[in-house]
Amino acid sequence: MSENPAHVYPEFNEKDADPNPFSQFEKWFKEAEIAVPILPNAMTLATVGMGGVPSARVVLLKDFDEQGFVFYTNYESPKGKDLDQNAIASLCFYWSELGRQVRITGTVSRTSREESEAYFHSRPVDSQLGAWASNQSEVISSRAVLEARMEELVRKYAGRQIPLPPYWGGYRVAPSVVEFWQGRPSRLHDRLRYTRHEHEWVIARLAP
Repeated sequence: MSENPAHVYPEFNEKDADPNPFSQFEKWFKEAEIAVPILPNAMTLATVGMGGVPSARVVLLKDFDEQGFVFYTNYESPKGKDLDQNAIASLCFYWSELGRQVRITGTVSRTSREESEAYFHSRPVDSQLGAWASNQSEVISSRAVLEARMEELVRKYAGRQIPLPPYWGGYRVAPSVVEFWQGRPSRLHDRLRYTRHEHEWVIARLAP
C-alpha cells in the first residue's frame, strides 16, 4: 500500500479493537458505507483450482454475520469450479478513502437453497433474467447472441415469477483468519490479525 501524505488516518491499537472480528468488521463496514461513494461492499475473491493455479476477481458482499461472509454467483463459473475443488478462499476489502484493508481467509460452503431463493427474488428483474441469459465465462460468438437470449427470456417470463436457476446461488466464507490494516504515516501501518482457536479469537499485532 502506498502512503498518501494528504491524509492523516486514525490509530488502530489493541485497546481499540473489538475482541470479536465480526463486530470489528461491522464497525469498519458501516464507516465505509458512509465514506466510500461507490460499492463499499466490493471485495476481491481469491480461489485456487486444480493444478494450484490462483485466480482473483471482484465480487460483492451481500450479507455477513458470525457464520461468515456471503456472496452470490453462478456455481458453474470458474470460481464455482475452483471452490468445488478447493473450498478454501480469501477475501480482500480495500477502502482507500479510509486507508483501510481487511483480509479474510476461511472455508467456503454454499448457502441453503431457501437463502439463495430469497436473495435471488430480491434482485431487479433484469438481474434475475441475466442469471438465466448468461452462461458465465463461456465463449460466445457475439453480444447479439446474449441480447437475443435476454429478449427471449423477457417474453417467456412476462408477468410470471422468474425461478431461481439450479446453477446459481450463494457462498459463505467462514473465516479462520481476519486481518485489519489501518494506514499510518511513514509506512508504520497498524495490522491486527484475528486467528480462530477453537471457540475463541486471538489477536496479534503484525509488523507492517
